[in-house]
Amino acid sequence: MGLSSKFKVEPNFSMSSMTDIVFLLLIFFMLTSNFITPSGLQVDLPSSESTVVEMQQVSVTITKDLTFYVNNKEVSKAGLKTELRSALTGKKGVVAIHVDKTVPTEELIFVAGIANALEAKVSVVAKPN
Repeated sequence: MGLSSKFKVEPNFSMSSMTDIVFLLLIFFMLTSNFITPSGLQVDLPSSESTVVEMQQVSVTITKDLTFYVNNKEVSKAGLKTELRSALTGKKGVVAIHVDKTVPTEELIFVAGIANALEAKVSVVAKPN
């Protein structure tokens, strides 16, 4: 009594679908890794020997014409402290300062002093060399 099956199972495994998935994941991670730059405003950042990426909760941008932005919202220099205070409510985060390299250092120190008075860490953003 010979029992035989009509269907033969082949021991070969096709890796083509697995490589498709791996390449799709690779493309996904390569594309999403370029979207780390949080500031949408165009400023000419100074360069630095070493840069560290930190999670920011509040972004302050100073353009070359001395316009101040808090989280991409334009504010006056006099209203900067109240806007930063409202942006930092309930958060003990990092205030990232994006400053154009032609802006005087006095403006950077002004913003850093306000953030320090509000007990937030200050981080100056620079582009790597």
